[in-house]
Amino acid sequence: MGDMDPHIFAVAEEAYKQMARDERNQSIIVSGESGAGKTVSAKYAMRFFATVGGSANDTNVEEKVLASSPIMEAIGNAKTTRNDNSSRFGKYIQIGFDRSYHIIGANMRTYLLEKSRVVFQAEDERNYHIFYQLCASASLPEFKDLALSNAEDFIFTSQGENIFIEGVNDAEDFEKTREAFTLLGVNDSNQSSIFRIIASILHLGNVEICSERDGDSCHILNDPHLAHFCQLLGVELEQMEHWLCHRKLVTTSETYVKNMSRKQAANARDALAKHIYAHMFDWIVEYVNKSLHTSSKQHSFIGVLDIYGFETFEINSFEQFCINYANEKLQQQFNQHVFKLEQEEYMKEQIPWTLIDFYDNQPCIDVIEAKLGILDLLDEECKVPKGTDQNWCQKLYDRLSSSVHFQKPRMSNTSFIVIHFADKVEYQCDGFLEKNRDTVYEEQINILKASKFQLVADLFQDTNKDSSISTSSSSKSSRVNVRASKPTPKVPNKEHRKTVGHQFRSSLQLLMETLNATTPHYVRCIKPNDEKEAFSFESRRAVQQLRACGVLETIRISAAGYPSRWTYPDFFNRYRVLMKKSDMTVGDKKLVCRNLLETLVKDPDKFQFGKTKIFFRAGQVAYLEKLRADKFRSACIKIQKTVRGWLQRVRYQKIRKSAINLQRYGRGYMARRYAEQLRLTRAALICQKQYRMVRERRGYLRVRQGVVTIQAFTRGMLTRRIFQEFLLHHKAMIIQKHVRGWLTRRKFRRARNAAITIQCAYRRMRAKRELKQLKIEARSAQHLKKLNSGMENKIVQLQRKMDDQTNDLKTQNEQLVVAKASLGSEVNKLQKELEMMRSRQGDGSQLTSLQEELEKLRAELQEAHTHRKKLEEKHSNEKMGLEQVSYQSLKGASQSVGRVQAELDEERQRYQNLLREFSKLEQRYDNLQEAKVTVCVCLCVHFQPGHKRNNSTQSSLESDSNYPSISTSELGDTDDAIQLEMGVEKAAMDIGVFMKLQKRVRELEQERKKLQVNLEKMEDQVNCKTMSEEESEDLAYNSLKRQELESENKKLKNDLNELRKAIADRASQNSSSNELQDGYKLLLCQLKTANEELEVRKEEILILRTQIVSAAHQKEETTNHIVTSDWGYLNEDGELGLAYQGLKQVARLLEAQLQSQARKHEDELAAFNTQIELLKDDIEKKQEMLNHTMSLSPEAQVEYSVQQEITRLTNDNLVRTLQPPTPYTLTHIIFLFIMMSLTAASSQPTKAKPQLTRQVTVQRREKDFEGMLEYYKEDEALLVKTLITDMKPHAVSATVPCLPAYILFMCIRHADYINDDQKVHSLLTSTINAIKKVLKKNNNDFEMTSFWLANTSRLLHCLKQYSGDEAFMTQNTSKQNEHCLKNFDLAEYRQVLSDLSIQIYQQLIKVAEHMMQPMIVSAMLESESIPSLAGVKPMGYRNRSSSMDGEGPGSYTLEALIKQLGQFHSVMGEHGLDPEIAGQVVRQLFYSINAVTLNNLLLRKDVCSWSTGMQLRYNISQMEEWLRGKNLHQSGAVVNIEPVIQAAQLLQVKKKTSQDAEAICSLCTSLTMQQIVKILNLYTPLNEFEERVTVSFIRNIQNRLQDRNDVPMLLVDTKHTFPVLFPYTPSALSLETLHIPANLSLDFLTRV
Repeated sequence: MGDMDPHIFAVAEEAYKQMARDERNQSIIVSGESGAGKTVSAKYAMRFFATVGGSANDTNVEEKVLASSPIMEAIGNAKTTRNDNSSRFGKYIQIGFDRSYHIIGANMRTYLLEKSRVVFQAEDERNYHIFYQLCASASLPEFKDLALSNAEDFIFTSQGENIFIEGVNDAEDFEKTREAFTLLGVNDSNQSSIFRIIASILHLGNVEICSERDGDSCHILNDPHLAHFCQLLGVELEQMEHWLCHRKLVTTSETYVKNMSRKQAANARDALAKHIYAHMFDWIVEYVNKSLHTSSKQHSFIGVLDIYGFETFEINSFEQFCINYANEKLQQQFNQHVFKLEQEEYMKEQIPWTLIDFYDNQPCIDVIEAKLGILDLLDEECKVPKGTDQNWCQKLYDRLSSSVHFQKPRMSNTSFIVIHFADKVEYQCDGFLEKNRDTVYEEQINILKASKFQLVADLFQDTNKDSSISTSSSSKSSRVNVRASKPTPKVPNKEHRKTVGHQFRSSLQLLMETLNATTPHYVRCIKPNDEKEAFSFESRRAVQQLRACGVLETIRISAAGYPSRWTYPDFFNRYRVLMKKSDMTVGDKKLVCRNLLETLVKDPDKFQFGKTKIFFRAGQVAYLEKLRADKFRSACIKIQKTVRGWLQRVRYQKIRKSAINLQRYGRGYMARRYAEQLRLTRAALICQKQYRMVRERRGYLRVRQGVVTIQAFTRGMLTRRIFQEFLLHHKAMIIQKHVRGWLTRRKFRRARNAAITIQCAYRRMRAKRELKQLKIEARSAQHLKKLNSGMENKIVQLQRKMDDQTNDLKTQNEQLVVAKASLGSEVNKLQKELEMMRSRQGDGSQLTSLQEELEKLRAELQEAHTHRKKLEEKHSNEKMGLEQVSYQSLKGASQSVGRVQAELDEERQRYQNLLREFSKLEQRYDNLQEAKVTVCVCLCVHFQPGHKRNNSTQSSLESDSNYPSISTSELGDTDDAIQLEMGVEKAAMDIGVFMKLQKRVRELEQERKKLQVNLEKMEDQVNCKTMSEEESEDLAYNSLKRQELESENKKLKNDLNELRKAIADRASQNSSSNELQDGYKLLLCQLKTANEELEVRKEEILILRTQIVSAAHQKEETTNHIVTSDWGYLNEDGELGLAYQGLKQVARLLEAQLQSQARKHEDELAAFNTQIELLKDDIEKKQEMLNHTMSLSPEAQVEYSVQQEITRLTNDNLVRTLQPPTPYTLTHIIFLFIMMSLTAASSQPTKAKPQLTRQVTVQRREKDFEGMLEYYKEDEALLVKTLITDMKPHAVSATVPCLPAYILFMCIRHADYINDDQKVHSLLTSTINAIKKVLKKNNNDFEMTSFWLANTSRLLHCLKQYSGDEAFMTQNTSKQNEHCLKNFDLAEYRQVLSDLSIQIYQQLIKVAEHMMQPMIVSAMLESESIPSLAGVKPMGYRNRSSSMDGEGPGSYTLEALIKQLGQFHSVMGEHGLDPEIAGQVVRQLFYSINAVTLNNLLLRKDVCSWSTGMQLRYNISQMEEWLRGKNLHQSGAVVNIEPVIQAAQLLQVKKKTSQDAEAICSLCTSLTMQQIVKILNLYTPLNEFEERVTVSFIRNIQNRLQDRNDVPMLLVDTKHTFPVLFPYTPSALSLETLHIPANLSLDFLTRV
């Protein structure tokens, strides 16, 4: 039980075991605040002792001990504002045991009963329970003489205005109290007397005292309650009535009777009521002790102390002062036992021990009980004849004002404050003297002594004894030597007793002596809340109580101490059974004990050897006891095993012999009976067989004949009926076919007309927008810059273009002349043949037809001449227009260039002025803070990986315009690289050039791919001979454009490679100004060349060439038409036709070969491009590795080289498992490492800058580090570059998570420590900007984004944790609190880092969603996770080849999706990202999965089936299992996929009856009405036996869902993002213990 959670039974068991083992008396001290459960805990402890240590005989002592609890609760407990069953007295119960540790008796000692509660109760409080129990049972026959009624009718029970307790029945509790009285031996007469006394107190409180006119005297007028009081107590009415209103004054010579005022008489009445109840309480306690007393000799005892806890109310009086005084004494005893005595014994036994400071409350106790303390001054003031509370309070101010534990309130002169160990308490002085005196007039006591009832007279016979001490004498058989208090001589005054304070102090001293003579066990009751509510726990309130009662201090001491101890002889005698026989021969018992402990307990820190004792850590004695018990148990088992085995063998042999005899006779009898049964059974079977055969055959023949006749008539009728139905269906299908065709055609025509109308309107709107955008761009200066750039080259190219067109026209004219001549000769030839035909045949009709054909040929020839003239005129007009445009362009270019140059100079000047005015820049920065955040968010949106679609207007403008455009996302991709290599100013000038080239290259590659696709489609159309004239022109145009774009693409790639090579060469050299200027000039030259090439290859050339090709095509078609129109006439001998057909076949064959070669060339080009990209990536990786290696120190270079070589050899071994082993040997590797180390040592930079000496691999422990890193200001750029720009996550994967964040914060701490605000500002600004640049550069890298999200959030948490704010320091250690920032408040930077963390989180979500987007549909809807459902498909739908074949790149399984999620989670965990943030990322990803899956389910009919629902539900269960495996089921991700779960359930449930509709409405609470109806409409049956969802069922669903207030939404918003929350998670890492790896090359940092 000791291994369980803290429990009262465990404490009681420990006390009982220690009493039996150590033979020492034990005490259980139950303490805590009021309402914390002290009384219940003490009750359970006594119940445990009664159960475990029951009496050996039939005296039932344990039942009597338990029966005392209901009695004491009834007469000593009451309801308060904090507890419904609060003990208003303290008690110490000694439970006696004999040598067999059975209960033989008990004794109870009480302390300071709260007598004032008898006459006064605060609001919402009650008097003692016995009053209410008696009133609740007043209707019983035996209580008729008490004249009681409801508790509300008595003043002493109704002042709290609430006489009931929720859940408590006073009548039932009263029955339990009477049963307890009976069990303890209180006879009926004594019980009746007790109840009469209690009832008389109630009547006494209702006695009404009337004041006389003078106000100094009073009287009582025939009060019935006074009569009942006198009758119940058996006293004379007249005397009691007289002495309630008068008092006697006795002097040395005379005796006076003095009248009392009404107030004095009321006080005397209340004092008498309190005195009667106190004596009755003492009598009951004494009777209980007599009942529990035993004549047997007591061997030991266990005491249970249940005393009031520390109390503080709004108004605190004498009772609270005494209660808190007792708690101070108990706390002192606790401190002495746990702290002082423990440490003194350690020092005495010479145990290695470090003294620990603890709180000692002895000064506070001295303020209360020392000479001239609070109690002494109170007793002194009580002795003064006219002493008042105010005079006593003033004495306290004068005597105790110098004490630290005493204070005077600022706003009051009648109260004082005592600083207790738990809290400050302010006490009101009013009533202290009266309660301390506890004055009762002797005349009233004498009346009670003369009562005719013996019990009442006995209560007041001996009043000289202290009431509390008289009931607390310990048993004579106890081994505790308790010192009695000094006898007090009888005072000849009416107040013939000691003061209450003096009595309480004496009884408390006696209690302390008793506790010090026993082994204490402490039970600290913690109150969960102050509202008395169930299942409500206030952590701050609990910690306050733990600190107040010293539990936290105890934990600290016990963690370092040795709570258990044994003397050497006792340890030897008890655990000698664990020793070996060889150990027993040693004479020195200390040595034997030492050897035994070293053998049994392997950890030497678990025990210590003192001079006379052995000290054990917590739990070690229990471990030794377990070993001892196991030893005894094994011995007992061995003995039992041997004896039981012998007994069982003897018994078994007897049973076996008897069983064999029984079996022999039984088997013989059974065998004979079985043989007889077999003979009878065989004969019966033969008879049955023959009879049944005849009967069944006759029945079968009769039934067969009837069935055949019925079948013949039935089949004929069914066949005729089926034939009639077939005819009707056939006719109906013909009618339906024609009607549906007519309806479909009408619907199609309407839809087409509507679509055309919408298209017209939309295109008109787009055209207006495009026109407006073009006008705006035409007016902008940027547009003029673009138009004028390269204008001279363009004019030259236009001139060249004009010359080419002129040459082409000349060539066309020559071709036309040749064609004209050939046509003329052909016409002459035809005329001759015509004449010959006329002469031969003479047929007029044929001649007419030939003439008409001739006229047609002439007309076509004339049209060709006209078309030629039009082309010549068009060419001349275009030439003149181009010359005019070139002239105007040159003129405008010169003006615009000057204007643009002036604007650029003005902008540069303005920029320099803004740099000088630093104060203005700060103000502007504050104003533009919000705008900056918005821009960052927009950039994060543009940084989405993959293909991006521009606005349709923008894309059309870019395709029509001759100049490239730059997108924001691509500009951000390379901005960082150029700024790092060329500087900020030069990068701002050259970035546009570089981005234009890169943008243009990407656009050309995309356009080339699109044209390639279009070209293949058009070639297929040509092969099918269905291409029209316009499509042929487009084909020619696209082919020419593709060729031009390919050439441009090659040239631009070459230019881009040269640019990269130049930048890389410059980066490898020193960054001097001359080389920077050379690189800038080279970049400008490349720009000019690229612009010239781009301007040359524009759309005008393509359009002109297309027109030429189309003209030649038209001419060829015209010629073909001329030739083929009279082909039959010209082809008399067949030679011309055969020649033409042969030429066509040759042309087709050549065209097919050309196309195949073009495709082959394109495939080779794509393969080469892929190889080039792979080689580029490999070169970049090697370049990064080389730069990283060169930036390391020599030792780090050797270490890093070793790691890289081992990694490479491992990869080679994995790849070449089937090949011969590589020729690398150990000698080769060592030689390679030595050469690399020598090369690195020779290439060390020799800079004149002072370096910070630091040895990375040697840790100095001679001094204590403060957790700071020092660096020079000029090393800031190198620090940012090493930790942020060039940092790779794998470089710090084996170190502390978020190591860069800790290093940066340690640098910030040092800057704060030296009070350098410029250094702090510069470092934080550089850090934030560098992180942004790294994220822009790696906007598609999930690992890098997760790494910097973890580091940014950790840096933010460090700034909060060490900011000095108390809200962030609650979980810090003392050392961490010392490391807080001293000089600067970085709250503004915390806000900036918080915004940056939000942006990184959004980028992380976008990257993860982009990587998961192609997996979701295939994994969730199309992958066949359940193999048994692979063949179950809806009717009329085929499997999708792209997703179901499993071989294409677009097919993903559920395992792939879960594996991707696992990779995300593992990456975030490796980088040290907070689990709360990782849970929010998983929650957002699950929302994306839900949205994409549900949208595809709503848009695809082929997946709306029962099998898909099964697959989908199985997939979702797998994902839920993954969440539980990762402990992410509480992150809210399951809630986000609830719509998909309900959709899967909707596909599986029945969809026929109204009950099914009601079930669907109650099931699909996360789906809208539109989504439910859509799924039902798309639902597809699996086979012909399943029906579709009827329209009436869907309408029923719609009617039931009309009351829902759903948003009318069909598809789920896939772009929705949940707001992110970054909880504050402080780090437990101590900064001074942080180790920086050598591979980071941070030699310039020095630990401080």
